[in-house]
Amino acid sequence: MESAQVLLSAGRVAAVAFDAPLHAQEKLNVPPPGYTALFNGKDLTGWKGLPLKANMNARQKAAQPYVAMTMPERLKAAPEELAEAQQRGDESAHQHWKVEDGVIVFDGKGQNLCTAKDYGDFELYCDWKITERSDSGIYVRGSPQIQIWDPFRGPTPKTGERQGSGGLFNNQKNPKNPLVRADKPIGEWNTFWIKMVGDKITVKLNDTVVAESVTMENYWERDKPLYSTGTIELQNHGNTLYFRNIFIKVP
Repeated sequence: MESAQVLLSAGRVAAVAFDAPLHAQEKLNVPPPGYTALFNGKDLTGWKGLPLKANMNARQKAAQPYVAMTMPERLKAAPEELAEAQQRGDESAHQHWKVEDGVIVFDGKGQNLCTAKDYGDFELYCDWKITERSDSGIYVRGSPQIQIWDPFRGPTPKTGERQGSGGLFNNQKNPKNPLVRADKPIGEWNTFWIKMVGDKITVKLNDTVVAESVTMENYWERDKPLYSTGTIELQNHGNTLYFRNIFIKVP
């Protein structure tokens, strides 16, 4: 299966032209022509925490009094409820997401970091770096996710042999694995270029196409199409993470 995917990918890479920034920027966090910086390199202006609600699980409540609101919960919440949850999320985010030397650094605790604005169709450019055994991702329209993880740590009981980053991990009916593994060694910077049109996503990882016009499914509500707009989120699973050069272009 993997050999077939590699051959398929090679053909697609040659056949498709992409309007994407292909090289590292000379100046950190300065967008290429046509793009806008989502991260200014100095602070978290333009970002917010993930709204947090009271944890109703009696067993977990003492250790974790608040949990993240899902996208459907955010859409249905009353304004007052959402504002209160957002305040909790912002307080948590400012504790665990910091800016150091032009890089967003996550300390391994807390919830996702979200854009303050919602986005529909877009092109996104993002550098990311992880530590060993890390698991992360990019949520789009408030939904999981374009996968980021350590593909070198070996197989897992649930998923078997690990694929590379850039796949749509939560898909069930449509392709979920990347066409090829294009990750750089752990500790080095990787670069995503993501194009979203409707519910179709194309991903380049380090200048290699790893997903081409793949339908992204609605993880939260499987019987419904993907939401038309939503936040872009930097996801975590309790690991130290690094992000920089986050640029967006909207139609």
